[in-house]
Amino acid sequence: MLLVFEQFLNGLQLGITLFLMSAGLTLVFGIMQVINLAHGSFYMIGAYVGATVAAQTGSFLLGVVSALSAAAVAGMLVEFLVLRHLYRREHLDQVLATFGLIMFFNELARIIWGRQPLFMDIPPWLAGSLELFPGLYYPIYRLAVIVLGLLVAIFLWYLFTHTRLGMKIRAGASNREMVAALGVNISLLYTLVFGLGAMLAGLAGVMAGPILAVESGMGESILILTFVVIVIGGIGSIRGAVTGALLVGMVDTLGRAFLPTLFRLIFNSSTADTVAASLSSMAIYILMAGILIFRPHGLFPVQST
Repeated sequence: MLLVFEQFLNGLQLGITLFLMSAGLTLVFGIMQVINLAHGSFYMIGAYVGATVAAQTGSFLLGVVSALSAAAVAGMLVEFLVLRHLYRREHLDQVLATFGLIMFFNELARIIWGRQPLFMDIPPWLAGSLELFPGLYYPIYRLAVIVLGLLVAIFLWYLFTHTRLGMKIRAGASNREMVAALGVNISLLYTLVFGLGAMLAGLAGVMAGPILAVESGMGESILILTFVVIVIGGIGSIRGAVTGALLVGMVDTLGRAFLPTLFRLIFNSSTADTVAASLSSMAIYILMAGILIFRPHGLFPVQST
């Protein structure tokens, strides 16, 4: 039972990381109607800048602040220099342009930081484990990631439902021309939205830095999971991003942890491990297909929020 609860927490932590990624991506697509394949690059930028600043200064918090700033600035520059010219273009043009940005940022990372991965230390005040139940010790840092993600979810909910800025963003998503006619600087608004999305990706990157190796191209693998999340949750929906991220995190983690044990009840160990490895890697896509059969627009399409 303790092992089950530990893996449940691991799935929750992965889900929170995916939420930080998917929240920004679903905002950009749902509000600006832009397919941004380069979203994972902001995740990478946050991880690299955070790891570098933390190593140079010895301050993890300063690394986090630097990562958020760098990702936000990079996102706003990308929106201003590239994506602003693609709003009225076909989605294929957006895909090709942002795919080019992926290669640009990956090569830029190799030029600046080299090809060897970086490793980010957990700060002393978040190191160690906390005894949640007798016999169950869980890393404090992973618990901090979970708490931070929940706080971000509450902040986004409040921002979009209880602030004037959130009202403008939602109105701009519904009718860009009408909002602009009312005197709102829609171009600046879109730049800020894109910067917010990039900042959330950078936050996910810097928080993943002490858990994963920081290396060029690290954003591509999590980007695939992020697209699965927003398809499951409903494109443009923050509530859908939360639900989809938690579902994907749980299914992926619990599948990899327990499917081998279940299949050993049926097959020999070698066959069970092979089948379980294949099925666990497919589990989130099976989940996505099953949900889309009954909810073609995702669990919480933006029309219902």
